[in-house]
Amino acid sequence: MHDFRCPAGSGYSMPDVYAQTLDQIEMVDAAGLDLVWFTEHHFIEDGYLPNFVPVAAAAAARTRNIRISTAVALAPFAHPLRLAEDMAILDNISGGRMELGLGLGYAPHEFRAFGIPQPQRVSRAEECVEILRLAWAGERFSFSGKRFTIDDVLVAPQPMQVGGPPLWLAITSDASVERAVRFDTHVLPLELGGSVLDDWRAATRSYDRDPNRRRVGILGSVLVTDDPERDWPPVRDAERYRLGVYRGMLTEAGNSVPVAPDDDGRPPEGFIVGDVSHCVEALTRLILEFGITDFVTWGASPGIAPAVTTPMIERFAREVVPQVKARVSAATEVPGGDG
Repeated sequence: MHDFRCPAGSGYSMPDVYAQTLDQIEMVDAAGLDLVWFTEHHFIEDGYLPNFVPVAAAAAARTRNIRISTAVALAPFAHPLRLAEDMAILDNISGGRMELGLGLGYAPHEFRAFGIPQPQRVSRAEECVEILRLAWAGERFSFSGKRFTIDDVLVAPQPMQVGGPPLWLAITSDASVERAVRFDTHVLPLELGGSVLDDWRAATRSYDRDPNRRRVGILGSVLVTDDPERDWPPVRDAERYRLGVYRGMLTEAGNSVPVAPDDDGRPPEGFIVGDVSHCVEALTRLILEFGITDFVTWGASPGIAPAVTTPMIERFAREVVPQVKARVSAATEVPGGDG
């Protein structure tokens, strides 16, 4: 997961962030990781990535196997036709490796800047999903909704993947669960506490669908280190900064705010920090407990150059992930079946 940030006072530049992050993505592709995510926010002083399309194209050009997605792109700020075209081009550049995770957005300053009333975010996002699917069906189409009217349009080129890149929706509430089930997408629970995943699985079954047909993706934090006392404190400070920015946006929006890493030296819940054995055990337990299919960790923390964290990410890719996959596969294999 990458957000391309360069806070004031960093010992590196924004060009360093882009160059070193793309180097890291190329490395993890070679190391066998499955998926890279980009995120989106706007008008943040540290340069937080405002547009995933250019970096997705750069990543696609420098990799061969890894799939490329978003967690999340902010649907209310995109025109669905332009997004459909952008994704189609990216899918062709990447050889059919694109996916798209969408969210509603929540930061009031972004809606003000784009001149979009925040109460429109649900209708804009839902119409975006409808239009994307129509656009990727390969035929001329028209659409008439509350926010968008489209008359007899053919989107070309078409994506390489028939029907378009797989779609994901963020789920955080009853309404978002219903939306994801109605549109039959993969899901991105933004946190594992509470009952949102149980609610989604139950709602999916109420539509006579098997929730195991869909993927569950979660963003976590894994720091692979043989010396946590040395390596955790700078990451802890960077994560305090990261959460501080989110807290500011969430507070203005009137939402609950995440808890910052503690001062007692221990990583808080949600952070996996330790040697290979510890990370394998903790990550396997997390995946099996919640039925996660796609786990993604941060590639860098704001204020720490991506090149500094790349060796730890390489250990994650080469030493932790293969063991986790093997353990999860063994734990979920059906006795006497094909696995």
